[in-house]
Amino acid sequence: MSTLRDQEASRTRRHEAVLRTVSSYLALTKPRVIELLLVTTIPAMLLAERGVPAPWLVLATLIGGSMAAGSANALNCVADADIDAVMKRTSSRPLVTHDIPARNALVFGIALGVASFGWLWVTANLLSAVLAVATILFYLFVYTLLLKRRTAQNIIWGGAAGCMPVVIGWSAVTGSVDWPALVMFAVVFFWTPPHTWSLAMNFRDDYRRVGVPMLPAVASPVYVSRQIVIFTWLMVAASLLLVPATSWVYAAAASLAGMWFIAMAHRLHMAVCCGEPTKPMRLFHLSNSYLALVFVAIAVDSVLGATPLGWPF
Repeated sequence: MSTLRDQEASRTRRHEAVLRTVSSYLALTKPRVIELLLVTTIPAMLLAERGVPAPWLVLATLIGGSMAAGSANALNCVADADIDAVMKRTSSRPLVTHDIPARNALVFGIALGVASFGWLWVTANLLSAVLAVATILFYLFVYTLLLKRRTAQNIIWGGAAGCMPVVIGWSAVTGSVDWPALVMFAVVFFWTPPHTWSLAMNFRDDYRRVGVPMLPAVASPVYVSRQIVIFTWLMVAASLLLVPATSWVYAAAASLAGMWFIAMAHRLHMAVCCGEPTKPMRLFHLSNSYLALVFVAIAVDSVLGATPLGWPF
């Protein structure tokens, strides 16, 4: 009996070890970040088609995009392992807890990147595959290794990598990059600073501790909140540039969502200026809702097939 119990216990331990390893590699890819990227990819594909593209193409693009994003995030974890160990927000990442050796994580990240290129080339087109690899390289070398630890402008320019899923999704359907894809890129580009800075306002001490010059760690709260307001206005203005390619459905949704977000950004700024208690994480969570609303509006507008409003001239 004891032998059977020992064997069962051994199998249970092996099973738990396998699950822990799989979970650790999955954590390297930062699944919650990937979810946000996929929210923007599908509507971009729907708008490119002005309807519903082939389901297989949508699925294939999501798989390839997820692998590319996972590659970039895993390589980012390798490059930032030293500061992740110091910051409270990232102290549970697999490389910090030594659940995965750094060498294995590096190989895993590179393998995912290569797989994403091959997959998108075969299932979508070469342009989408090249854009995916360019995004990985930009995120690793430009943002993580060059900008992140050197300038408070890091997230402004480095955040461009997070804008690429809309371009990849568009190119997968059309084989090209057209102006609506660039407008959607601009929406996410201007959205990224308010989204990231509101989070960083809450974790400014973490960034100061590791010497990463994220804007809230090196500038006054008033300056940061003012920049959040400026980028919020730019984001909403960019979202309205998409109106000629859509109908009244998107125009109404984008206008209402934009006014709502602008009001929340100004509310944060006024609270900071008046020295009142602030809740920057509220704006952070609202930013996720805003982006989801805008891109869901794109998706609904595209599926409905309403006549685009077109240019007013």
